[in-house]
Amino acid sequence: MTTEQQLNKIQTQDGFIAALDQSGGSTPKALGLYGVDESAYSGDEEMFDTVHAMRSRIVTSPSFGGNRILGAILFENTMDREIDGMGSAHYLWNEKQVVPFLKVDKGLAEETDGAQIMNPNPNLDALLEKAKGCGVFGTKMRSVIKMANPAGVKAVVDQQFDVGRQILAAGLIPIIEPEVDIHSPEKAEAEVLLKAAMLEQLNSLAEGQRVMLKLTLPEEDNFYAECVNHPNTLRVVALSGGYTREEANSSLSRNNGMVASFSRALSEGLKAQQSEEEFNDMLNNSIESIFQASRT
Repeated sequence: MTTEQQLNKIQTQDGFIAALDQSGGSTPKALGLYGVDESAYSGDEEMFDTVHAMRSRIVTSPSFGGNRILGAILFENTMDREIDGMGSAHYLWNEKQVVPFLKVDKGLAEETDGAQIMNPNPNLDALLEKAKGCGVFGTKMRSVIKMANPAGVKAVVDQQFDVGRQILAAGLIPIIEPEVDIHSPEKAEAEVLLKAAMLEQLNSLAEGQRVMLKLTLPEEDNFYAECVNHPNTLRVVALSGGYTREEANSSLSRNNGMVASFSRALSEGLKAQQSEEEFNDMLNNSIESIFQASRT
């Protein structure tokens, strides 16, 4: 059964998760780095056509495959579209053996207590049902912690796990992402609070309820080892969070059992203007470096 194969792949195989889920707000920046200026498209629809062309180019590249990539996180707009005449999630799994995930949050609320929880998401159940119909295996949702404020950290983690339980109940695997801002002056202190809050929530999950965690690379190497080894954790992945690919890979390689889930660090150096050969070579080198850093 496909889901069993996907679960086994995520749990046991070497590799990393490609984050291809830049949403409306971050798309112009992603396209700018790709060498496409805002003057090249007008309005949201053209912008999303342009970014879908970029993502399709990445995913259909011979460099992109399930031998080194475990999964890929899609934006809803991407899930709704086709790659090579096939629904995007089906293409990922059937053609590339890459497990499809869907970004399901609706953005961040205003900062309170040094943190940003997720905006309300009243239509989540309908989205989860649609995702399952499209062949999606799991989800991803992001909150941000900016300061070492116990109330803010607790609010983020409680909300993430509450929604995580809703996602588990729908038959999907949640990637829980309480990002700690890499520019926080209290990053290390915030990580101490975050780990304690996550372990409390992991301990409260029922036996067999398994989640994935997506975490900022920690100040102290192997700081999240207890989370990596927790029986209710399927996998712990790391976000690049604004670090360059070189910085992120270096830190990741020192954190045993964590694998990458990079977005900007994956597409760093890719340009719309590159020939197919240049593009595929750049992507291959990028994937290989992240793959090796994820194998420790």
